[in-house]
Amino acid sequence: MSWVILLLAGCVEVAWALSIEPTRGFTRPLPTLLCVALGASAVYLLSLALRTLPIGTAYAVFTGIGAVGTVCLGIVIGNDPASAGRIVPIALIVTGIIGLRLFGGN
Repeated sequence: MSWVILLLAGCVEVAWALSIEPTRGFTRPLPTLLCVALGASAVYLLSLALRTLPIGTAYAVFTGIGAVGTVCLGIVIGNDPASAGRIVPIALIVTGIIGLRLFGGN
């Protein structure tokens, strides 16, 4: 169950990362409130996963999901470039996440 919670935490982190830009430097109240709520929710879910997962494994997977998800959504919905120089490192992060899931404990 901790891995499911960790996956959810990573997905919320992606939403949080994407919610930062609409705040326009935290000058817009509603987007800022959403951004803060998403950030707090992501960390809360991470803390739940840490009840049984090692901190190094959980945090690496959490940030990896956040990075991969944010880059991929940036490509799909944000018109970010989809070059090999971006895709190859993302594939390496995914490989690392899979490796941590298989060999990283619990």
